[in-house]
Amino acid sequence: MKADKNKVVVFDYVLRDKETGEIIDASSQHGEPIKVLFGYGQIIPGLEHRMIGMQPGEKKTIEVPAEEAYGLPSQQLIQEVPREYFGDIQLQEGMMLTATTEDGHPFDFRVVSFDDAKVVIDMNHPLAGKDLIFDVHVLEVRDATQEEMEHGHAH
Repeated sequence: MKADKNKVVVFDYVLRDKETGEIIDASSQHGEPIKVLFGYGQIIPGLEHRMIGMQPGEKKTIEVPAEEAYGLPSQQLIQEVPREYFGDIQLQEGMMLTATTEDGHPFDFRVVSFDDAKVVIDMNHPLAGKDLIFDVHVLEVRDATQEEMEHGHAH
């Protein structure tokens, strides 16, 4: 059976930054392979598209350009906010924090710079603008159940 829409695909991966070769993430760091329902936006589009047709036991090195991974950085996502929003937090440049929108949705951001009056934050994904390389090993492909398709994720 081949990886395609409405299939549950179980695979191991190692993710590297194409420019530096640095390992960014790996399924082994999470203790088990990743299990996704293809066609439901559970993994970045460029990876899913390039995995279509892969079969159990198959290994492949897949390059995904930034535009098909986490996108290009947007200047609109870099903003200046009042320092008072951070209370007594000991800020450091580069630190990652999570905040909540007025309607209750969490979002992550990075502290770019700060002074006593303002903090410059970057809400772009940390991998925005990076071309990525995935070393993928497909372990299992099966038909998704009706329940999985209704829920939009693998069980």
